[in-house]
Order: sequence, then structure tokens, then C-alpha cells
Amino acid sequence: MTNVVVIGSQWGDEGKGKIVDWLSERADIVVRFQGGHNAGHTLVIDGVSYKLSLLPSGVVRPGKMAVIGNGVVVDPHALIAEMGRLKDQGVDVTPENLRIAENATLILSIHRELDGMREDAASNSGTKIGTTRRGIGPAYEDKVGRRAIRVMDLADLDALDAKVDRILTHHNALRRGFGAPEVEHSAIMEELTSIADRVLPFMDSVWRLLDKERRKGSRILFEGAQGSLLDIDHGTYPFVTSSNTVAGQAAAGSGMGPGSLGYILGITKAYTTRVGEGPFPTELTDEIGQFLGERGHEFGTVTGRKRRCGWFDAALVRQSVATNGITGIALTKLDVLDGIDELKICVGYKLDGQEIDYLPAAQAAQARVEPIYITLEGWKESTVGARRWADLPAQAIKYVRQVEELIGAPVALLSTSPERDDTILVTDPFED
Repeated sequence: MTNVVVIGSQWGDEGKGKIVDWLSERADIVVRFQGGHNAGHTLVIDGVSYKLSLLPSGVVRPGKMAVIGNGVVVDPHALIAEMGRLKDQGVDVTPENLRIAENATLILSIHRELDGMREDAASNSGTKIGTTRRGIGPAYEDKVGRRAIRVMDLADLDALDAKVDRILTHHNALRRGFGAPEVEHSAIMEELTSIADRVLPFMDSVWRLLDKERRKGSRILFEGAQGSLLDIDHGTYPFVTSSNTVAGQAAAGSGMGPGSLGYILGITKAYTTRVGEGPFPTELTDEIGQFLGERGHEFGTVTGRKRRCGWFDAALVRQSVATNGITGIALTKLDVLDGIDELKICVGYKLDGQEIDYLPAAQAAQARVEPIYITLEGWKESTVGARRWADLPAQAIKYVRQVEELIGAPVALLSTSPERDDTILVTDPFED
């Protein structure tokens, strides 16, 4: 038995929600370890769709504990609203099934407003990043700047006054630069005190909780948000998110030592998508790209933005296998490729006349690379709902085997529809 870390190996939207839900049935605890409510995923259980952004996937399953780790930035209003939506669907989120790290950073209204002002200014200059405008980046900046308000601060209102003064000194200076009105101290205090009683019952020392559960032998599932290629260090900078999304963050963002992480499962879409700005070497702007988007229902869970679509990029996923230490992958949305006569896979790039097998870190170089493709024969038969290798067309199996060889990691699970049971299990990560 081992603990399992689930991360996205591309630019997010790889289908982590379904896989985490599938695995959560085997887990005792599901832990979110980075990001915020800018990352969304949809779970389909018995025909009912649950859209989650901040809450860990395990929260919709009875008898499971969901944990929000210290690496997550928490918008308390978004949290309360999400719990309310789940309650309307018959899912009660209580302190018995949700714990939040006392040292997690809070997202405030000033973070959301700053995010929007920056993105508007960048749009006017043609340099926008494409953020969700939900305050994620500014909240992480305050965390690193040692001026953040954390969950535990809600329990000590006497000490909160000075902390609010400190954070407003920084934010009001920025707001003056944008020509925005300053924020009053009383407004932030009211914002915090109005939600304190709703949030504090969920507060816990998460690192102690997880250490205790590990020693008991509980199965722990670590759930990442976004994808590895959006990592602040290893992604396509500056078109990235504001946190580390690679598997190593599961340790730092939860308080568990890296030796306890176990199996690293990389969720990998059978083609490639991206939301927002940034390089995308295999992007398709033709009818095939449109076909992939329509067949795959490629719209963001959180933003509703249309995703850019392209061929599978084995060179990029191979990088993710290396930077995450991926043990095996869960290949999703294979069924979207049904009916395409010829399929292409990117195996490397041409950069200024030279062939390379990785995406360079420099922004200008990323914009100049040209994909090098191999071509495989497609298949006419449907793979939708396949639950055994024998149910797959021969050419689909050949495609999967080619992906394994090119990325240097085996397929542990193969997903053939949004339904959780439409999954071919090769290796149970918890038993690896």
C-alpha cells in the first residue's frame, strides 16, 4: 500500500476530477496542496455532475476526509459559496469531513481587485497573462512577502488589526498607482470578521493530522490543480499560474515529508489543450482543432473559456515525467480521437534549424519552435465506454503503446468517457 499524488502532466484540464474521484473510493483522505478556486474540475457520479473549484474531490464521497493544505490560497467567500452549492445537491460539508490548514493564506477582495486591475492594464499594452482574475497571484505574492492574512489569524482579532494595516500599506500604494481609491482598514476588518465563524470550525493543524493518519496506515490521495506546464518554475513562464504545480509541491503544500508521497500519477490527455495565453507548439486552428474542441467539450469549468486544442505533444509530457518523477500516467479522453483518419504526435521540435527533444525555457525560443511529428493511422470504431483492452480497436492500442514509449512512462489507467467506471485499470496506484 502507498499514498498517491495526482498531478496534471500538461496545461491542466486533463480530466483529473474523474480520476481523483475514481481513486478516492480507495482512499481515506484526499488532500489539495496548491492553487485556489481558479482551478476547476467536474465529477460525474451516477449521472449527477458536481463542479468543484476549491474543495478536494473526496468531499462528495461519504466516509472520506477532505483536506485543504497550507499550499492552497483560500477565498473564504468562494469556499462558503461552493459548500452551499454542494448542499443544494445533497452533499453536506462539515468539520467532520473537511479540514483546512491553519497556515493557509486567505484571498481577500483586495487581491481580486488587484488581479483585475493588472490584467486590464496588461490587456491595453498587449502583455496580458490570461489570469482568472480571482486574486490567486496577488495572494501568493502577499504570502511570499510575509504580509498575508492566514486562516489562523481569524481566531485572533486583537492581533489582526496590525496585520491588516501591514497588508493595506502595500495594497493601497499599488491602488494609488492604478488610480484606484484606497481601501479603508474597517472594510477589510469587516470582511474578515463576517466570515470568521464560518471558516474557523474547519481549521486544523494539517501536518499533524496527516502525520497521524499516515502512522495509522490511512491511504492518502494528494490532488493537484492546473498542470505541470503551468508551474511557476517549470512551466511556460510567464504564462503560468502562481504556485508550484509539480508533484514535489504535494509535500511542501501539505506538511508531509516527500518520502511519504509514494506513487506519482500523471493525468495525461490523449491530445493537448490549453486555456488562455502562452505558447502551444501543436495547436490546431483548422477543422481538426475545432472537432477536438467540440467532441471533447473543451470549455473551462471555472471560466467557461474555450480551450485551444492540438495534437498530443510527447516531448512536453516527457518533460513532465522528468520534473514530476511520474510513476505512471492516466490517459484520458482517448474516445475523442475516434473517427480521425490520421493522428499526429509531436516527438520534438525544430529551433532555428536545429532539432531538439525538449521545450526550451526562454519565452522567445518557445515562440519560435516548430513541432516535429510522426503520423499514426486512426481508427473508425468507437472506444467510448471501453473497460477492457479487448474492447479497444487495434489502432487505438497501438496509439497508446506509442505514447508510452515516447514519454517514458507506462499507462496505469485508461479513461474512455467522463463516467468514472469507464476506466481500464492496468495498475492500481495504491497497490503499486
